[in-house]
Amino acid sequence: MKKIMMMWFLLAAPVGTVADDWKIESSEFVFDRLPHESCHASTLVETKNGLAAAWFGGTREGHPSVGIWFSKKGDKGWSRPLEIANGNQKDGTRFPSWNPVLFQMPQGDLFLFYKVGPNPREWWGEMKKSADGGLTWSAAKRLKEGVIGPVKNKPVLLKDGRLLCGSSTEHDGWRVHMEWSKDPWDVSSWHRSPALDNGLAEGAIQPTILKTGAGYRILCRNRKKDRILTGVSPDGTGNWSKLSVIDLPNPNSGIDAVTLQDGTHLLVYNHTPGGRSPINVAVSEKGNHWKQVVVLDSEARQEFSYPAVIEAADGKVHISYTWKRKKIKHFVLSRKP
Repeated sequence: MKKIMMMWFLLAAPVGTVADDWKIESSEFVFDRLPHESCHASTLVETKNGLAAAWFGGTREGHPSVGIWFSKKGDKGWSRPLEIANGNQKDGTRFPSWNPVLFQMPQGDLFLFYKVGPNPREWWGEMKKSADGGLTWSAAKRLKEGVIGPVKNKPVLLKDGRLLCGSSTEHDGWRVHMEWSKDPWDVSSWHRSPALDNGLAEGAIQPTILKTGAGYRILCRNRKKDRILTGVSPDGTGNWSKLSVIDLPNPNSGIDAVTLQDGTHLLVYNHTPGGRSPINVAVSEKGNHWKQVVVLDSEARQEFSYPAVIEAADGKVHISYTWKRKKIKHFVLSRKP
């Protein structure tokens, strides 16, 4: 194990390293004055009128005070974070909220998916929607039993109009499954695939979805084998291959990836078998072999984790991630001409 760990660290480039064909456009914090003591699990989206981010924040992860916070980026920077969802119940109790996911429907509403419950083994999925880019939000709607919604990472829209979500559960081992809906606001329209792993041997959760020429590929957080797991499917819904490892480490921490307009796959992850530093960017042509191109942050015994990544309409890549559980950091990358 020591030899394996040394190998990964030797492969990881020093902080600030950027491959010749990529450049960092900017980096910043989404907020400077803390609206909460701790934050985690950010999500990014390009709305009809600009970039937006959400995350969960409160006293600490799992505390009932934790809600979903939201900010938009304008000409003068990020707006003051506001809590847009929480776990308040009709009987007056309050549960923590978890893992928000934003998704802008083309020519439609901005959706917020998130989880509510005492812990990931007992939580359930809820959603809200906004018709004005996040200025105002609907009341929360609970998803039907057995459906979580996108558990951490953004969905993809299939050609037939269905919204495909990578999801997972943790109450019976760590198990990945896929969910989809033609009309996400209609709770009855949601469907769920069988589990793609047995929950014990692989221990996979939190899939991120890539588009390929042959269909779809998922990359998953892995509890057991210290490497990222992958599976492929021709249709993205019920027909998936057995999960297998790729050539990048995973220290049991969240990842996110995106297929760019030119077909390149881009992944944000922690290039280490243990801990959550450094946080890195890699690219791939097919999604199984990867080249590291950027080191975003690196500091011993610190946490840089749970990234979100999107490509904006102008081709620039936006990344957010948890910075030491205190702030959300935002990077903009672009490919050199």
